[in-house]
Amino acid sequence: MKKCFTIALAGNPNCGKTCIFNALTGARQHVGNYPGVTVESKSGRFSLNGMEILLIDLPGIYSLSSSSPEEEVAFRELTKRGVDLILNVVDSTIPQRSLYLTTQLAELHIPMLLAFNMSDDAERKGLKFDLPKLERCFGAPIVRTVGCRSGGVEPLLNALAAALEKLDSHGVPMLSYGMDIDGALARITEAIESLSAERCSHIPARFFAVKLLEHDACVWNLPEFRSVHPLVGNEIRHLLEKHAIDTDTFMADRRYAMLAGACRNAIGTTRERRREISDKIDAVMTNRYIGLPLFFLIIYATFWFTFTCADPLMGMIEDAFAFLSGVVKTFWPETILPYLRSLLTDGVIGGVGGVLVFLPNILFLFFAIAILEDSGYMARAAFVMDGVMRRFGLQGRSFVPLVLGFGCTVPAIMATRCIESERDRNTTIMVLPLMSCGARLPIYALIIPAFFAAKYQAFVMWLIYLTGVGIALIAARIMKSTLFKGDGEIYLMELPPYRMPTLRSLLLHMWDRGRMYVRKAGTIILATSVILFICNTWPEKTAFSRNYEKEIGEVRNNGVLSTEARENAVSALENEKQAEMLEYTISGRVGHALEPLFRPIGFDWKLTTASIGALAAKEVFVSQLGILYAEGEADEESVPLREQLIRHYTPLQAFCIMLFCLLSIPCLATLAVMRRELNSWKLTVAEAAGMFLLAYIVTFLVYQAGSLCGIGTALGG
Repeated sequence: MKKCFTIALAGNPNCGKTCIFNALTGARQHVGNYPGVTVESKSGRFSLNGMEILLIDLPGIYSLSSSSPEEEVAFRELTKRGVDLILNVVDSTIPQRSLYLTTQLAELHIPMLLAFNMSDDAERKGLKFDLPKLERCFGAPIVRTVGCRSGGVEPLLNALAAALEKLDSHGVPMLSYGMDIDGALARITEAIESLSAERCSHIPARFFAVKLLEHDACVWNLPEFRSVHPLVGNEIRHLLEKHAIDTDTFMADRRYAMLAGACRNAIGTTRERRREISDKIDAVMTNRYIGLPLFFLIIYATFWFTFTCADPLMGMIEDAFAFLSGVVKTFWPETILPYLRSLLTDGVIGGVGGVLVFLPNILFLFFAIAILEDSGYMARAAFVMDGVMRRFGLQGRSFVPLVLGFGCTVPAIMATRCIESERDRNTTIMVLPLMSCGARLPIYALIIPAFFAAKYQAFVMWLIYLTGVGIALIAARIMKSTLFKGDGEIYLMELPPYRMPTLRSLLLHMWDRGRMYVRKAGTIILATSVILFICNTWPEKTAFSRNYEKEIGEVRNNGVLSTEARENAVSALENEKQAEMLEYTISGRVGHALEPLFRPIGFDWKLTTASIGALAAKEVFVSQLGILYAEGEADEESVPLREQLIRHYTPLQAFCIMLFCLLSIPCLATLAVMRRELNSWKLTVAEAAGMFLLAYIVTFLVYQAGSLCGIGTALGG
């Protein structure tokens, strides 16, 4: 018996497919992108009764056509050779609508197993299923699951094992679209079979006949079927003349009619059907008056949770890296390879450690976002925000990518594929970099606790995020009125029932994002930190403007000054010498060359060079400052970066740092994805230039106004 199997996991969005995928594969998952398109691919492996199974999680789709990139990907994956079984996850609370995709999957004649998920919610709604009737209709076994509950997929494992053992004897679906359609399909099928197309021989010819009759682009463009286009065209014209309706619409109507008959005979309701708890919660959460304030309150609570839980762990990580650096300095004498010693302690440990210290913030933020997503609230947030966003020229569907932008702009831009309107999609892509991504979080986590009292920290964080959202909406309104002008489109929104998230799912979500952050710290940020360290130390200055050694000796031998005064004077001279050395380096020269441009927004040359380094990745801003101020220390006792910043900058400058990092040019990875999605160098370059000008102008106004009014201008917090 075959021991290795490939299973394709298919289903509608919000059907619980991800929960089932996580429950089956656990941490043995691989996330990437399908080649040629920006749709996320996810696969995982697991063992079952001695069988090794590769589970491919297809994008959530409502039909197997080619009206969206997700549907094209699903079509391509399912029509490739090698798929042994389709695991079709069905939302059993809305069976008639969810089974529409099933009718198309059944036409592939690939063995299929139906997982009627959320069966507990279906029971609460009073739905009763005659599973044997439905199994005969679709030619596939059905198992009831609760993907979000521990143990809820145990019946699925047993059903999977049984289905894989009987792949050669799977049922044939009883699908009929009426005499007219069936006749046309028979004639097209016969013509396709006469072609003997080897590439498509593993899929029934009738499936391709259906797709050709629907004028599906994926099949219509296949060169193997060009010779049957005239026949298909005649059949389409015949059906149009007889029924006065396009064949694709006619086919959809027939599918729904067929489903209505199947569901009427196999699905019933009990007399105890009652209003769901979800409806009662929605009466409050989506209320036209309090829904929006509740949304902002929930986002505020998310940031409060992130800061409160992460702060103790950040301190522990910070101490651990300081201890590691100290150990290296203790056992590695300063006289042996001093340059390499400094590269390791200040460049690698200081740079990468300065970024990894904010890993708890990333983990807890994504943990909170996962709760909002898995519980079903995120869809309500999109519904609540739909009215607001339409005033700015967008739709509620744009809200999901914008919220994902709080995590990482790259997958958020990819998520705009769910927006059918090209104008709305392009507008959303252009404003997404204004959403404060997780890469900016280390900057906020460094600045806010250093310059703002604990009771104001969550508010400042909330204000920064809200500033990005506000400016993004204003920019969207301007672009929809000029660059992407056009009529708005109707947006139909689906609100899935509220569910209790599983700890396993939340931890997996947090693990995935945390792993990506650590991977970035170990690759891009590590390489950038080494490059920046070299720029911060080379070339070395040998001739100084003053004889610092002589002056330091004179101060130490000065018997008039107190011990504390001598130590302070020596420290000041040593820091002046280090500052002169830094100014002579590549970073110093570049920073000083650009400092006149950045001085009006409160930046010195160190902040300027850190801003340039942040183009590689926003977190590099923190690691660059850590390297610069580590280099500036005259003794072996390093001072925490936060204390260094408090000594050199005012709260007004600190706020302007966060503001500029929020609004300025995104990282190079984001620009690369924007170029691919917009398919325009012109728009991508315009985006980068426009964001720099926006960041500069807004920060300039805030800094100058704050300086004029004396707000936050006191050094040292």
